[in-house]
Amino acid sequence: MSAHLRTALSLAAHGVPVLPLRAGKLPFGNCRTCANNACGGRPNMRVPGPCACPAPCHGWAAATTDPAASAWTRAWREAAAVAYHPGGAGLTVVDLDNTEATAWARATLPTTRTVPTTRGEHWIYRGAMQSANDVRPGVDIKSTMAYARWLGPGTGTMAALPDVVRALVLKESRPVRPVPVTAPVGAGGGQCPHRTPAYLDRGIAMAEQRITEASSAVHATVYRTFLAVLSTHGRCGCLTDTHMQRLFTAAQTKGETARHCTDAWTNALTTLGL
Repeated sequence: MSAHLRTALSLAAHGVPVLPLRAGKLPFGNCRTCANNACGGRPNMRVPGPCACPAPCHGWAAATTDPAASAWTRAWREAAAVAYHPGGAGLTVVDLDNTEATAWARATLPTTRTVPTTRGEHWIYRGAMQSANDVRPGVDIKSTMAYARWLGPGTGTMAALPDVVRALVLKESRPVRPVPVTAPVGAGGGQCPHRTPAYLDRGIAMAEQRITEASSAVHATVYRTFLAVLSTHGRCGCLTDTHMQRLFTAAQTKGETARHCTDAWTNALTTLGL
């Protein structure tokens, strides 16, 4: 039995829903049909991917306390890390991604159990709430419909979830500001040559959905989505400010800042040489 499986069994016995992570800190497609994400489902989606699984097998929805679940066989033998669903255990993790965020927490939040991470700390509170990314610089909230890496039990006495943490998500859910889009796109003839204008509209709608459905790794999802749109339409000149605004608005609704949207778009353009 691997060390990761022993850890998972111990957590499950204490009522903490767990799931295995593969290399890159990504979930498995846990059923046989979805091995290595073969079904095409995105592993960080809020719901299972487009497969015919009898039960959710992707991302946080795969977390379980049942050692008889199919995911406890192959996936745990190949696991690179252990993750858990904080909301499913009645917990909230304030993920502090750098020293500045950690300093802010120490000056602002009630003390609670803390766990050191590679770049910062996890502050864990009793009580579940809505998850959200980038509620302030370097700070994510991981609770319902999200997963967090298990990095040990931590130290300190766990406190009840304070209003100041809940307020971070309420503030993050404010109406979306219009974002002035100034990043250049390709200089083509203005009409999408691939199929029809409906092809572009459908692609933008799918990109919006991909961003909206992201339950974790939102930064990476936004960048990859921008990259995919630009790789298809960035050279033909068919993208307009309206299309970009739709993508930026979807990203802001998920908690991304206007600056991050612009940076992600610019980085995608640079990667593609546009």
